[in-house]
Amino acid sequence: MLAENTRRTHPSGTVERLNAAWLRLSGLLVEIGLVAAFALAYFGIRGLTQGSQDQAFANAHSLVDLERALGILWEEGVQGAIVDHPRLVTLANWIYIYGHWPVIVTAMVVLYLRCPPHYVRLRNAVFLSGVIGMAFFALLPMAPPRLGVLDVVDSVSERSQGYRALQPPSLTNPYAAMPSLHMGWNLLVGLVLWQATRRATLRVVAVAMPVAMAWAVVATANHYVLDVVVGVLVAVMGYVLALVLAPVMPRAGRLRRAGH
Repeated sequence: MLAENTRRTHPSGTVERLNAAWLRLSGLLVEIGLVAAFALAYFGIRGLTQGSQDQAFANAHSLVDLERALGILWEEGVQGAIVDHPRLVTLANWIYIYGHWPVIVTAMVVLYLRCPPHYVRLRNAVFLSGVIGMAFFALLPMAPPRLGVLDVVDSVSERSQGYRALQPPSLTNPYAAMPSLHMGWNLLVGLVLWQATRRATLRVVAVAMPVAMAWAVVATANHYVLDVVVGVLVAVMGYVLALVLAPVMPRAGRLRRAGH
């Protein structure tokens, strides 16, 4: 009798497992579509909103004057401390290149699988801060230090090829220095990772990532000190908006099915 009942319920159990697997897969595909659509829009708009070259350099020189007045014109000193040390230059390049998109994507995948609510918070904060950043790129074009604004070198282009594979020149805006979303988005990853775990080692990583990126973006001459500061402010704004707008933002498929 027990064997008969098992045979009767087995097909139903199989169907339920297949349905659950399909729901998980469809939810993942929806998330991939959302992130891919945002990435395409981000790079597309960023590439189309380069602004005037003359205006970008004028804004950069004004920013340099402001930093000088504030006593934080540190870009030349930060790079000067490492430029004669190839290993430190390589370290700065690697943090700038591989500590950004690979870290963000990995964090999103892990959080989606292990902590869906935190994944949603990170995704929405990145999306919203990205929109704010795109407004800056369009309205305030800014030539980075590496384009001759200061006495620094473009260490990423001169001593590395990896960045061009991760972000082809055709998808970049050379005058999008303000704000530094390298800094802002790494800060968001660190903030959400800190909230998602109690492990001391992971929390150390959560703090170290944005600190290391703040150093790297300046040391590689891709951003000014104030770009980093504004990148932090934009990230915080995106995070706060993500919390406020959470009820109307897209929710991860797993969360929708769970009724959360």
